[in-house]
Amino acid sequence: MEPLGLLVVSDPTAKVLRMLEELPENVTITVGDRPEAFAKAGPAAAVMFNRMARKDTLRAVWNLAPNLKWVHSFSAGVNNLMFPEFIESPVPLTNARGVFSRSLAEFAIGAALFFAKDFRRMLRQQQAGVWEEFDVEELHGKTMGIVGYGSIGRAVAEKAKAFGMRVIAVRRRPEAGEGDALADRVLPGSALDELMAESDYVTVAMPLTSESRGFIGEAALRAMKSTGVLINIGRGPTIEEGALIRALQERWIRGAALDVFHREPLPAGHPLYSLENVLLSPHSADHTPQWEQDSMRVFLDNFNRFLRGEPLRNPVDKAKGY
Repeated sequence: MEPLGLLVVSDPTAKVLRMLEELPENVTITVGDRPEAFAKAGPAAAVMFNRMARKDTLRAVWNLAPNLKWVHSFSAGVNNLMFPEFIESPVPLTNARGVFSRSLAEFAIGAALFFAKDFRRMLRQQQAGVWEEFDVEELHGKTMGIVGYGSIGRAVAEKAKAFGMRVIAVRRRPEAGEGDALADRVLPGSALDELMAESDYVTVAMPLTSESRGFIGEAALRAMKSTGVLINIGRGPTIEEGALIRALQERWIRGAALDVFHREPLPAGHPLYSLENVLLSPHSADHTPQWEQDSMRVFLDNFNRFLRGEPLRNPVDKAKGY
């Protein structure tokens, strides 16, 4: 077999890269986190594997590799890969879609339980040595609204149904959800306020695109029930941060559980740190012990498909960004 060049844009010390040893011997692997590392190997490379590098780095590497045939993203989100030259090229992009769906869905249900059972109050009373009985809620019979009904959204719906919840969803093409066994209703994006008003819990699981940026703003937050809880496991900028902070401070809504933010790491002194009605995760809701290995398995499977000339898993529509 002829040599095949693979560019791995990553911290070279990442332990998960050891799994690349499973690739065929004819694959020439070049690893680096700076563009200059690929100056020699770039022109002949056929594949680029991005392990969470910055857009400017990827763009520089792209310009060094004019013969690429395929690019793969280690993560499910691909907004950091979307620069014009790549979008307009015929080079396909794949991602790790599906790898993180189950763990993110568990976080969404855990967040709903956190508020339904008022675990924060339990912990506060325990730490204070106080015995004070209070009522808690059930998820059974409540409505879970899901904004972004892809693989993550459907995983949330599956688990919500197991708790006896009603599920309504908003998706870009609602007709694609007709006959869905998990969602009781599937609505278009124009009906966002309707979903917000009906839901007891709203899980946001949208990718970040030009259309989704700021999709949930003040009007949508004001449409929520005062007892409603917002859960974001998609991308931070899909929600207008200023409006969300006001909604939480002024109690338009009961609370929020957030795994993603406009700026990460969330800077010291940020208002979200001090709000009692916020459950804050440092973008770790899907960081299970094996999450990196699971994502790498998708790439290795796709690499073998690429060698055999078979259709690749998880193709991304670069123009849409998901």
